[in-house]
Amino acid sequence: MSTPPPPQALTDPHPAPTGHPDDDGPLGWLRALGPRGRRAFAGAFGGYALDSYDYFTLPLSMVALAAYFSLDSGQTGLFTTVTLVVSAVGGALAGVVADRIGRVKALMITVITYAVFTVACGFAPNYETLLVFRALQGLGFGGEWAVGAILVAEYASAKHRGRTLGAIQSSWAVGWALAAITYTLVFSFADEDLAWRIMFWTGALPALLVVWMRRRVHDAPQAVAVREQSSERGSFTAIFKPGMLRTTVFAVLLSTGVQGGYYTLATWVPTYLKTERGLSVVGTGGYLTFLISGAFLGYLTGGYLTDLLGRRRNIWLFALLSAVCILAYANIPSGANTLLLVLGFPLGFCMSAIFSGFGSFLSELYPTAVRGTGQGFTYNTGRAVGAVFPTTVGFLADSWGVGGALVFGAIGYALAALALLGLPETRGKELV
Repeated sequence: MSTPPPPQALTDPHPAPTGHPDDDGPLGWLRALGPRGRRAFAGAFGGYALDSYDYFTLPLSMVALAAYFSLDSGQTGLFTTVTLVVSAVGGALAGVVADRIGRVKALMITVITYAVFTVACGFAPNYETLLVFRALQGLGFGGEWAVGAILVAEYASAKHRGRTLGAIQSSWAVGWALAAITYTLVFSFADEDLAWRIMFWTGALPALLVVWMRRRVHDAPQAVAVREQSSERGSFTAIFKPGMLRTTVFAVLLSTGVQGGYYTLATWVPTYLKTERGLSVVGTGGYLTFLISGAFLGYLTGGYLTDLLGRRRNIWLFALLSAVCILAYANIPSGANTLLLVLGFPLGFCMSAIFSGFGSFLSELYPTAVRGTGQGFTYNTGRAVGAVFPTTVGFLADSWGVGGALVFGAIGYALAALALLGLPETRGKELV
């Protein structure tokens, strides 16, 4: 379907210059977005950072929750499962909403949803209620990344899209770091029975972002034009038509593998460090600093490599390296905690660099009219199916130990590498 050019009234009044030599500098990708694009970038960056913060309030509080409610490893693993499974529903719905009413409006809805239910988790009187609130938090959690990535992808040039979306991905490490700092402070000064509740209550922070976004952030003009003129926008059936079915199936498998491996680590490494390696609250925070620092640099580096090597090669490279790092990290001998500390950096680097190409890759696989639907469905269905991995680790942990069960995450990265065989390379593709 050909898309008519956007009306003049919808064009950016401050377009970024094209062909400017500064566009090739270290921050050329940011200058190339233009003023409106940079505000969209700020909104998506903040939304995803706070999404990450609210997500990690649970894994960091897992040991305290298990003690407070007398839970076994299988029950605590179920927290992650319900969050990720329900996030598939939230992500798919958010994608449709983004195609029908706009990226920015959908983004604000997702941020409000995950903030409200994260705070509600802090008031849960029992395990069952906490499980329900955490599931509902997943509705907003699932949609935020897909919608924010699409919003920025539609402003970014084909030349810079990989590194621009890689920078968006890096905000996950920022939110993770903020959560780790908050965890260290809260659990150092408050009793564990109250500290986990305080962690969830701090999840109200994203509400401030929504107030700013409502006035300052707008959809890309071409997305507005397509939404007003297309009859297929936000259609689930469109992403399963013969021309799109293969893409959708393999994109789901890719998302399943990468997120299965990632969430295995994100969920269980804090517990592994505290229970099996014997680290204190402050010690766990210190080790996570190395992991998170590696993650931040991994997102940025992966963004540049996905433009340099291509989307598929970048994911292949880091799928292999992530699997190797997991196997090494889980098999460090007891007493060798210094080695554990050092290896945390490459582990965080590799498991994050693989994500850097996702925002650009999935955006480029679908046309504008169904981009939100396609990206929201594939990314979050993969997240839901990938939730089996951390849950399996939870059930295996009682017999294998958390460290032994972590190797299960390497299987996810092998699945991701195989899924790439069914997907095309999209580097340099213009979004239409």
